[in-house]
Amino acid sequence: MIITENCNIQSVKPNDIEDVYSLYCNEDVRAFLGGIPDKSYIYASFDSMLQAPYPNSYFCISLKNKNEFIGLVSIDAYHEKLTYELSYQFLPQYWGKGYAFEVLFAVIHYGFDSLNLSKIVAETQTANIASCRVLEKLGMQKVKVLERFGHEQAVYQLLKTIKKDRDSR
Repeated sequence: MIITENCNIQSVKPNDIEDVYSLYCNEDVRAFLGGIPDKSYIYASFDSMLQAPYPNSYFCISLKNKNEFIGLVSIDAYHEKLTYELSYQFLPQYWGKGYAFEVLFAVIHYGFDSLNLSKIVAETQTANIASCRVLEKLGMQKVKVLERFGHEQAVYQLLKTIKKDRDSR
């Protein structure tokens, strides 16, 4: 488990299905993600999260003080399978409160430090201004714009920075 100031970040478990299902069925959440998928897709997607091979990682996010589900975050293989992508969905009532930045910051560091990734990418619709802002605030750089899923997408990346020990200079 990863713990931040306000949130618990835990690996997805079988009993998380209802929370994940509610997230996938939320019209606002799915507005930039292709709409609400059918039930069979949601269950198949959830099963693949549970069975994902290392280093793919899927996390349910909850508020520490209420143990209340607020979203889903993952680091998993990107489309071309050469890098890993940071993906996230948060319930609308938790938007604009800083939780996404807080959680994504921690998950990025988990990816670099625990999964030993050298680069993490993220892709979002350019029309999703809030998501683009969060990625930029995290220090991610837009590296390209492309069309995928019938919409213009921005691809961001963040490279792992190597901290040099002062004594090794």
